[in-house]
Amino acid sequence: MHIRSAEITANAEAALLLDATFQVDLGDTLEDALQRGVTLHFVTEFELLYERWYFLNLWNKTISAFEQRYRLSYSALTRHYRLATGGLTLTFETLSEALALMGRVRGQQIAMRDQLEPSQVYTAQIRLRLDTAQLPKPFQISSIGSKTWNLSSDWYRWTVKP
Repeated sequence: MHIRSAEITANAEAALLLDATFQVDLGDTLEDALQRGVTLHFVTEFELLYERWYFLNLWNKTISAFEQRYRLSYSALTRHYRLATGGLTLTFETLSEALALMGRVRGQQIAMRDQLEPSQVYTAQIRLRLDTAQLPKPFQISSIGSKTWNLSSDWYRWTVKP
């Protein structure tokens, strides 16, 4: 799993919007577990920070942060994949369609322009990861130290100047 693109843009109402795209590949082990009825929980995490270099980055100021949680499951009866986020549940015929939607963040408002100082430089970071704490207990034990169960993109960082 890795990030393809991420950017922050401003709209007419002076809101800062996040657009990001991830390339998500579950691998054989996770895909097999999904086919056998294990629900996979994913989290997209985002932070917009003002880094304070004079405190050795120990007390960075968080301007904005959000998490988007997804629940991916497979129904053997209907042979469809279900992707749920919040109160919304969508059904897909193929796994690739569900993963493509889960890997897209479009127009997520992260802050208002007046929250940022125009003379400062900010750091934005985003990642998508499998939430292993939501797995059934036997799989949580299996996930310790296993690359196949610890699916996560690296933090993708970039600078933002309003």
